[in-house]
Amino acid sequence: MRFRTALATLLLTAVPLSGQPAAAAAPVTIAYAQRTQTWELVLTNGDVVKVPEALAVAPRDAVNAGTRAAFLISGDGRHFFYFRKSDGLFVERTLHGREKAMKSITAYTIGEEWPSVSDDGGYVVTGTSAPSLGVFVDLRKGKTLRRPGGTDDWNIAGFSPDSKRLLLQAVDGGRVTVFDRGLRTRLRSKTRLWTIALANDYVTAAVSVGPWPKSRKLRLVNLRTGHTSGTVTVRLPRGQYVDDLDFDKAGRLIVRSKTKTGVAVYRVSKATGKATTLRTITRPDAEVWVLPGDTEYERWTEKSSR
Repeated sequence: MRFRTALATLLLTAVPLSGQPAAAAAPVTIAYAQRTQTWELVLTNGDVVKVPEALAVAPRDAVNAGTRAAFLISGDGRHFFYFRKSDGLFVERTLHGREKAMKSITAYTIGEEWPSVSDDGGYVVTGTSAPSLGVFVDLRKGKTLRRPGGTDDWNIAGFSPDSKRLLLQAVDGGRVTVFDRGLRTRLRSKTRLWTIALANDYVTAAVSVGPWPKSRKLRLVNLRTGHTSGTVTVRLPRGQYVDDLDFDKAGRLIVRSKTKTGVAVYRVSKATGKATTLRTITRPDAEVWVLPGDTEYERWTEKSSR
């Protein structure tokens, strides 16, 4: 079942240069979100769209009143998620679409449950402070899925880049399971390492090695065979660390690292650790800043974060 609330459609127009032949324009997506007086989306064409419907903090009747409320953007930059002021429900929207509300995720549990979203924006999973998993919502089908049995003490480790697989790991480490979007088990594995990223082959996982938040090393794990690669040191600039580790759709390792001015994104060699800069993003003068693909908390989320 799909839950929708009427909402005005945001119209974005592109005007071609006079005298130039019409060409296919790059699609406008969300570059980042920032919280000033209200939540705002900054788009890749420079436009700013206000989202006054989004809660900034948990309401007074919530378990953790005043705690910062999650605002998330899918990795593809096409979907954004927030807790709605009118009724506290967690909702998903696109730039040109209406809200899709999730009745199973509410502002009452802000600070007790943490939503994560897939790169395509079609899947939402919550972790809880128990620790355990909360709810699984398939937005494409408009339904909340029944939680897999035996996962009470599991946490979400991540999604594959194509969003077709979900990586879960037991809180005690050791046990890892790959599920498909229907929550059917596709692969089980045992490893002492804490996996945090899954490649599109659904077998290769990445692990950040060393004490957080000052890790500069990683390893790869074959979840089918249990084989673990040697430790590779990521060659980042002095003072930077592996703050976020993922794969792109081609299977290349991607590292995001907080810098003095914002965030840098690198492609990292699995063999040598050489880091090639893909792009740098300058932080705006905002108290809270969210990039596509962020979890509820990253080292750069809050202005005071270190």
